[in-house]
Amino acid sequence: MSKFVVVLAFAMGVVSAANAETYPDKPINLVVPFAPGGTVNLTARLLATRMSAVLGQPVVVDNRAGAGGNIGAAYVARAKSDGYTLLYATPANQVIQPLLSKNLPFSPSRDFKPVALFATVPNVLVVSENTPARNMAELLRYAKANPGKLNMGSAGMGSANHMVGELFMLRTGTAFTHVPYKGAGPATADLLAGQVQVLFVNLPTVQPYIKPGKVRVLAIASKERSPAIPDIPTFDELGIKDANTESWSALMAPANTSPQVIKKLQDTVISIANDKSTIQQLAAQGARPLPGTAADLQKLINEDTKRWTEVIQHAKVQID
Repeated sequence: MSKFVVVLAFAMGVVSAANAETYPDKPINLVVPFAPGGTVNLTARLLATRMSAVLGQPVVVDNRAGAGGNIGAAYVARAKSDGYTLLYATPANQVIQPLLSKNLPFSPSRDFKPVALFATVPNVLVVSENTPARNMAELLRYAKANPGKLNMGSAGMGSANHMVGELFMLRTGTAFTHVPYKGAGPATADLLAGQVQVLFVNLPTVQPYIKPGKVRVLAIASKERSPAIPDIPTFDELGIKDANTESWSALMAPANTSPQVIKKLQDTVISIANDKSTIQQLAAQGARPLPGTAADLQKLINEDTKRWTEVIQHAKVQID
C-alpha cells in the first residue's frame, strides 16, 4: 500500500470520527417502507418522536411504500452512509422478501448494517363469525377433515401474514386456501364479511373487532399471553410448537455507516425502548418493547432466515 493511500485512509478516518462526534447536526430521515396507518407506522412514529427529543434534531418519518416494503428498503440501501437516512426494518424486508425474490434491488447482508431492535407486535389467529370453529381444537379438526375448504386471507403473496399462515399449516398438518389481498386492511374487511374465514395478523389490526364479537381470536403466536387479550392462549399452550411469530421492528443503516454513529443510534434506541412512557405507549398500540443491540438484531435475522427458509421451501412459494 502506498504512503499516499495510508495517509488518505488515516485522514478519512479522522474526518469520520469528527463527524460522529457532532452527529447529528441536522434532521434525520427515518424511512418506513409501508403506507401510513398500521402498527409498523405507529411504532415508527413513536420512535421518531422520542429520538428527536433525545438527539436534539428532528427525526422525520418518510413513508415509502410498495412492493412489500422493498421500495423503501432499496431507497435506504442507495442512501449516503452518514446516519441521516435510516430504515425502519421488519422481517418482511430483511428476511422474507429476500428469500422469496431473486431480483431484489438490494441485499440485506450487503447493503445494510444492523443498529438496534426496538419493538415487537404479536400475531394472532383470528376466524370469522361464520367459521365452524370456536376454539383451536375445533378449527384443527374441521381443517383436517376439510382440506382447502377454509379460505385464509393475507396482505399479499409473500407477506408476513401469508408466511405465518404457511408456518401454521406446516406445524399442524392443515391446509387452507390462500387468498392474497393488497394489504392487511382489505383482508380484514373480507374476514369481517365472511369471504375469508382465517387470518393471521398483527393484534392491533383486529383489536377493535374482538370485544364486539365480530371476529374470534383463537390463539396468539407469542411466547407469552398479551395483556390486551389475557384470556387468549398461546400456540405453545395449545400444543402447537415452534410457531411463535412476533413481528419485530428495528433500525438499520446503510452498510458503510461509521461504528461511532451506529453506537450512538443503538444506545439511543435502547434507552427509548426501556423508558416507562415508551412501554406504556407501545402497550396502547398492542406492542411491547424489544430492546436489543446490533448484535442481537443480527442474531434474530439469522434465526428468522433459517425458519422462513424451511417454511418457504415447504410451501413452494416464489415471487420471481
